[in-house]
Amino acid sequence: MTQPHDDIRSSAPLAGQVALITGGARRLGAAIARELHTAGARIIVHYRGSAEPARRLAEDLERARSGSVALASADLLAPHASAQLAETALAAFGRLDILVNNASTFYPTPLGTIDEQMWNDLIGTNLKAPLFLAQALSPALQAHSGLILNLVDIHGLRPLSRHPVYSVAKAGLIMLTKSLARELGPQVRVNAIAPGPVMWPESGVDAALRARIIERTALKRGGTPEDIARAALFFACAAPFVTGQILAVDGGRSIGW
Repeated sequence: MTQPHDDIRSSAPLAGQVALITGGARRLGAAIARELHTAGARIIVHYRGSAEPARRLAEDLERARSGSVALASADLLAPHASAQLAETALAAFGRLDILVNNASTFYPTPLGTIDEQMWNDLIGTNLKAPLFLAQALSPALQAHSGLILNLVDIHGLRPLSRHPVYSVAKAGLIMLTKSLARELGPQVRVNAIAPGPVMWPESGVDAALRARIIERTALKRGGTPEDIARAALFFACAAPFVTGQILAVDGGRSIGW
């Protein structure tokens, strides 16, 4: 990883480094992939069902820099999937410097409707997979003084109504971030980004609710995927003395509850 004197504004601060981004084909994952790639990193884009968006993203990035992108398909809920994805990632470029645990599942689980499939899905994607990927890839990350970056949620700190399982999973990922920072230091830094109203669920949020949520932010506006991507770049390039921290990128939503 970069040393304290390295400048995030340099043309390619991540040149020579390799980043694996889970759920990297679309939405926040794709924005992070583009940002880290622009900074010089080689990118491994993990996807589950988004083969076509993953292919298009890889083609775009390859046009900018040939030989800089690899694709890795895996269902993170399948047995041994994390270990297999780790092997695939390491085989792509022979090293790993950055692991971005971005893949997530999100849907409501009102009390009284929760079943074991919902629990296994939400906990498995949002908490179990990041743990087992970190475990499988920790030797490679330690070898290069690497970074693990988890995408959490402000609702891991303040529960979201009708989403108790999702909120529990993200709360667990926040604690996992802090635990891994202790377990993997001093070689590996582990941090997290907690987005606020940046990208709305694909299931849709009505305009009135969006307006109420944005009104509760200190900045009175929504964010963009690029806001999250720039935070990821900060952790990768300009935060060599930061570990075990959760950065809310939420326009002040968490202070204006």
